[in-house]
Amino acid sequence: MSNKIIIAIDGTSSTGKSSLAKRISKKLNYLYIDSGAMYRALTYYAIQKNFISKNHFDKTKLINDIPNIYIDFKNNPINNNFEVHLNGISYEKNIRSLDVSNLVSEIATVNELRQQMVRVQHTLGLNKGVIMDGRDIGTVVFPKAELKFFLEATMELRAKRRFDELFLNDKNITYSEVLKNIKLRDNQDANRKHSPLKKAEDALLINTDNLTLDELELKLLSYINPIITKNL
Repeated sequence: MSNKIIIAIDGTSSTGKSSLAKRISKKLNYLYIDSGAMYRALTYYAIQKNFISKNHFDKTKLINDIPNIYIDFKNNPINNNFEVHLNGISYEKNIRSLDVSNLVSEIATVNELRQQMVRVQHTLGLNKGVIMDGRDIGTVVFPKAELKFFLEATMELRAKRRFDELFLNDKNITYSEVLKNIKLRDNQDANRKHSPLKKAEDALLINTDNLTLDELELKLLSYINPIITKNL
């Protein structure tokens, strides 16, 4: 019997989900799937095609274009990270912009688009040995995952983390812009009709406010390792 499991990490934006999932995937030699990056890649595609902007969103055109959109993950040999690819090309830096952040939650509200992303995610998780982070992984994508975490942190701390990340590439970004974006995304994620952000009943709640990434990694592994060992 395989000892590989599926690990779901959910939570609001900038709680450390992606950073933790990347670290743990390397530690376990698991496939890391950043579901948020998938929606960001889809948003970037929609922006480039002029399907969406601050003032309009042509859902029908984007839905009809689904057959022309292929999203998957490939390992970058330079940094040994799995990066999202859109139609064979990595747009890792492009999808992290505030422009994409401001529109991604709107993209994620469209049921037809979510269904397509979930189909892709199910395919990637067929053989287990997967760690995936997002907002509905433990509730919708992998409700039977062997282990689920839900990460939380104060809004102000999350905005500071996100600001520090964005400021590296955009010196004109302001903290107030980022905080406004965090508030907007929290509201959209929690109140969308399809697959809203919520903690799965069997998920372990982890507050990341006062813990370093090293400490958080050890904390999550303290739950993960016994389950993997049990499956041997």
